[in-house]
Amino acid sequence: MPGPSTPAPTDPQPGAEHGPSAGHSLSAGHSPSVEHSLSAEYGPSAEPDAQAAPDSPFDMYRPGAPHRAPDAPVPPQPGRLRATDPERHAAATPRVLLLAVLAGLLTAWLLYDGIGANLLICGAATAGAAGLVARTAGRRIRPWTLAWSLLALALLAVPARWDAGWPALLASGCALGLASLALHGGRRWPGVLLALPALVWQLIPGLSWIWDSLEGRPLPGAGRLVPVLKALAVAAVLLTVFGLLFAGADAAMADLLAGLVPSFDVHQLPGRGTLFGLGTLTALGFAHIAAGPRRWDRLEVRPGRERRRLEWALPLVALDLLFGAFAVIQAVMVLGGADAVLANTGMSRSAYARQGFWQLSVITVLTLVVVAVAKRWAPRTTPSDRRLARILLGLLCLLALAVVASALGRMWFYVDASGLTTLRLWVLVVEIWLGAVFLLLLAAGLTRRGGGWLPRAVVLSGMLTVAAYGLMGPDAIVAEQNVARYERSQQIDLRNVRDLSADAVPALDRLPEPQRSCALQLIRRDLDRDTRPWYAAGGSVTGARQVLAERPLVEGPRSGRGPCEWAGLVPERGW
Repeated sequence: MPGPSTPAPTDPQPGAEHGPSAGHSLSAGHSPSVEHSLSAEYGPSAEPDAQAAPDSPFDMYRPGAPHRAPDAPVPPQPGRLRATDPERHAAATPRVLLLAVLAGLLTAWLLYDGIGANLLICGAATAGAAGLVARTAGRRIRPWTLAWSLLALALLAVPARWDAGWPALLASGCALGLASLALHGGRRWPGVLLALPALVWQLIPGLSWIWDSLEGRPLPGAGRLVPVLKALAVAAVLLTVFGLLFAGADAAMADLLAGLVPSFDVHQLPGRGTLFGLGTLTALGFAHIAAGPRRWDRLEVRPGRERRRLEWALPLVALDLLFGAFAVIQAVMVLGGADAVLANTGMSRSAYARQGFWQLSVITVLTLVVVAVAKRWAPRTTPSDRRLARILLGLLCLLALAVVASALGRMWFYVDASGLTTLRLWVLVVEIWLGAVFLLLLAAGLTRRGGGWLPRAVVLSGMLTVAAYGLMGPDAIVAEQNVARYERSQQIDLRNVRDLSADAVPALDRLPEPQRSCALQLIRRDLDRDTRPWYAAGGSVTGARQVLAERPLVEGPRSGRGPCEWAGLVPERGW
């Protein structure tokens, strides 16, 4: 959505108000427009502690901060990235390395069998390493840091609650991005969008950071630790030798020792070793960010060259007229002209709804691209230029809401006729989120500051959508809707529910036979083969096992047909 022509304010570097180094950083790494936006936003007489780094999650190196280790050098970056360099990095300590190794060990031990509540445990160890470094650096939690962190915690709770794989993976990836954003901070589009995947390129620098900080540094407590390690090694050798001899001499002793010694499959070693490396590198990467985050808000993004009014406005006016014609047709359909429109197209209601949704979804996404591109090259020299941009882009966003509403209505009509699936639920959720983005764009265009809050609001809305989608249990929602449709109309497409996870068992258990056994057949087979421990599976698995144990599935009548054939479903390979 168009805003004022002045660039969005950037984050001042912590400590930028103190000393000559701050002035050197501004003169060397910032354009005049960035300096102007900083002074316009905060003013020359702003108090250092109250105004420094309003979007960074912590205040670094403020007066009165707790003692910290000597700072590690920051390697210079080439070109435009030099402006985003942190002023300094807090050095790593042996405790940070210990917590990172602990996170790696927990990852190798707990995450090998799957993801569930174990993800929260590994995340706690990783957060502990980053928090220790942040405290050493003298940083202070900011409100947006707390918001991103709590939302990341909610996302990590998705695999602990539900068993469906896709929502769990989506929530886990978003949680990693939010954790990176929480440590980086940011308010402009470069600061927010580049901070989300920033962990990826911090893995190797985190390893070199810990090496440079601890190289040549004596290990604290080495005088007490080394004798303990030696004693443990000797005890392990003695227990191994004499344990093998006792096991060979007595069968009862052999059974006792076999129960005490944990079983370990040598074929698991490569996989667990990979998980250990990933867990350790992830913890070190987050700790490295906490020691001195890169200030992506300082990355200068030059605005596009202004186009002439006619050259820029004519395509948008034509597009607005096209969107307006579509909105009028949809109004006619709603007000009772649907039969005439369907008669002219020669399509049934179901075919009309099914065909239209996907095209309208693509139109919604392309409209966002058009708005972003048009905003970049919009005329902005005079107030009338900026007013024209606001009107045309605002009208396009408003008409795009009609497209979103039409797409949602068509999909809901199709779901009511054919049933809900996980794919249909996902695209419904995404379409709702796109509608929310258009509303945010409209709100940004109406604000005087031009929506400086917009980047964080868009990311927040997207992450809240992912959290809500995961926590509500998509497979449980799909099963519930299909069962309710059967109870209402005695119609159900069993192909929509047979491939669901254990989350769907409580709802599908309400179906009568043979539909119930057909719907739960594949889920029971997967549960019979599932050997994951409790911490590597969603909490719904336990409830599903209990339901299937109390009410076993039927195998079908004596004719030899299975429950799905008995229910009238054509058999497929693998049934």
